[in-house]
Amino acid sequence: MNSRVAIVTGGGSGIGAAIARRLAADGLAVAVFDLNGATAEETAASIAAGGGRSLGLAVDVTDAAAVQAGVESVRGRLGRPVILVNNAGMTPHGPFLEITTDMWNRSLEVNLTSAFHCCQAVLPSMLDEGWGRIVNISSSSVNTGPPQLASYVAAKSGVVGLTKVLAREFGPRGITVNTIPPGFIDTPMLRQSEKGGLMRVEEQESATPVGRIGRPEDIAAACAFLVRDEAGYITGQVIGVNGGRNT
Repeated sequence: MNSRVAIVTGGGSGIGAAIARRLAADGLAVAVFDLNGATAEETAASIAAGGGRSLGLAVDVTDAAAVQAGVESVRGRLGRPVILVNNAGMTPHGPFLEITTDMWNRSLEVNLTSAFHCCQAVLPSMLDEGWGRIVNISSSSVNTGPPQLASYVAAKSGVVGLTKVLAREFGPRGITVNTIPPGFIDTPMLRQSEKGGLMRVEEQESATPVGRIGRPEDIAAACAFLVRDEAGYITGQVIGVNGGRNT
């Protein structure tokens, strides 16, 4: 694993930062993409402080040209990327009849189209290597369809579908593609949803069989396994990490 390079999108905070740090701890060189370049650099700096190799880049993953430029920078500075974690996302919420076309399109761009751009940019490196791992972070909301999250649930459902297609298409070339739909994870995004009145964390804890909401490190641990050689027979799968809320 020490010679391999990973890209983690949305790696400036929350789940993405935890994934980036865990992959680095496992010996990977990690490029952190985030719209906020300062937070991407902070995550990369924390990895470097621990002795890892990392690069933080400001990348708008909804922009195909920006993604391609970011991948080329990674290739030149860290090496050929063969692991991709599509984690970048946003959680817009509100009544369905109040969603504008612009709001709908923005949710699709950030939550779904970004994964399309990143996969297209990184897959050629994986094909050259004859080996690759893609992990798409989706959402457990695709199973429950909570009210006022129409654009988010629609986009994340698309992520699940994209995962299954890519797994079938690129499995014969040594590339696995899986998705992790997190349950309720204690992140800045979740706390923002709580402030907006969408949910209460305490209620979610009591509704979770293991008795707590998740931590970003819970998702990072599952992701760390899926990108290893040992997970080579696992592809096209939806690996729920949700404390038993969805079985």
